[in-house]
Amino acid sequence: MIRISAVPIFEDNYIWVLQQGTHAIAVDPGDALPLIQYLKENGLELAAVLITHHHHDHIDGLPVLWSHYQMPVYGPAGIKNVSNPVKEGETLQLLNTHIQVLATPGHTLDHLSYLAADALFCGDTLFAGGCGRIFEGSPAQMHASLQKLATYPDSTLVCCTHEYTLSNLKFALSVEPNNPALIARMQNVRALRQQNLSTLPSTIGQEKAINPFLRCEHNDVIAAAQTQNPQVKSPLDVFAALRKWKDNFR
Repeated sequence: MIRISAVPIFEDNYIWVLQQGTHAIAVDPGDALPLIQYLKENGLELAAVLITHHHHDHIDGLPVLWSHYQMPVYGPAGIKNVSNPVKEGETLQLLNTHIQVLATPGHTLDHLSYLAADALFCGDTLFAGGCGRIFEGSPAQMHASLQKLATYPDSTLVCCTHEYTLSNLKFALSVEPNNPALIARMQNVRALRQQNLSTLPSTIGQEKAINPFLRCEHNDVIAAAQTQNPQVKSPLDVFAALRKWKDNFR
């Protein structure tokens, strides 16, 4: 049985830790020391690391981790300290668990996500209530990546890397102010954050009910997107209008 935990780092990042017995996998260790402390406190040996993309807050802990554990690091090709490059369609066998590698470009061109133990470790692609900014890819790539992730069962956990839920839901409510599931989720998230508690993981089912970037075919979302660009018609048009709107949302 895989146990999944989140180790907070920086202002709003999480390192996800999958553990079975005394062995663990870490996802996106942007800072080594909090992870090392967590592993020591829980009597865990780091068996492997998974990297979703090359941004510093996801990889900067690797050199220090290497000096302590000398573990394999799986991730996109071309990233320093990734010892085992992987790509779409590959399956890893770690902690007696199948881990599926998914290409999810958009935020970056090299972005990967991982499906393990009925949980998606999706880096900066799908967020609770939102999605990542498009730095290197295109709206079409990000939209396709989100659509791919949305095909997984509603019970699938969404383990993204940032605690952006509250700000994402403020934007989502500007798109769908009358969505009852979204209103209820916002109430829950406000209560959690007032106690400095994590809002993650989410689930695919919850995201399909509240996340505007997964709801580009819903009439209310289409209408909201058309207030930004009256020419939008297709779901991709809607997505692109929403992403541009969110980039400038305050």
